[in-house]
Amino acid sequence: MKLSTWNVNGIRASLDKGLRDYLLATDADVVCLQETKAQPEQVDLSFLKGWQAAWNSAEKKGYSGTCVLTRAGAPPAVPGMGIKEHDSEGRVITAEHPDFFLVNVYTPNSQAGLARLPYRLRWDDAFRAFLKKLEKKKPVLVCGDLNCAHQEIDLANPKSNRMNPGFSDEERASLTRHLEAGFVDVFRYFDPSPGRYTWWTMRTGGSAREKNIGWRLDYWLASDALRPALSSCVIRSDVFGSDHCPVEVTLDV
Repeated sequence: MKLSTWNVNGIRASLDKGLRDYLLATDADVVCLQETKAQPEQVDLSFLKGWQAAWNSAEKKGYSGTCVLTRAGAPPAVPGMGIKEHDSEGRVITAEHPDFFLVNVYTPNSQAGLARLPYRLRWDDAFRAFLKKLEKKKPVLVCGDLNCAHQEIDLANPKSNRMNPGFSDEERASLTRHLEAGFVDVFRYFDPSPGRYTWWTMRTGGSAREKNIGWRLDYWLASDALRPALSSCVIRSDVFGSDHCPVEVTLDV
């Protein structure tokens, strides 16, 4: 089974920048999207024959949001975590597959000056508890933009970015707690090499991506019970359409 995750930073704009071509060409069974910034009725996916879409859009228009695209026979998908404080921004969708729960997530950004860091850390704690509750029933496979570069190897300029949003000590420690709770960072399970990024700032007009000055913000996390089924995890930095790129995982299930 092949699955893909991609923060598209606005699905409507991304469709014309490369997302449509990617979806038409992919051999993935499931594609999870984050930061869709749209309501379902605003997006024409009629070109995707044989696929079904499950949406969780933010109450605030043009903000956040997640979507799961699955080929015919898609399992039912449930939006949110069932926590009022955290469920208004469309950040989580869960689909129950025969062998695991698939959780698509767009983790809140801590914002400039770490203004939203306290909320972000509460979110992480609630999300971790949500995953562990699901795990009592069956293994969990998580994907999405976690808005954190975990280790210094996960961004090009760690020293100058320390304590910036996405690389604060607190956010990194919180992601460590995800792993200590029994989840595998699937990409790092296969690839320990540096220079492997999934996001590049557009403030430099695209030169950051050309020079590979990036961050690894997009992840697959798997319950330890799924470790034997993990076959591969690939960062598709060759795919354009957003300031992020897709990350694809293959499981033998």
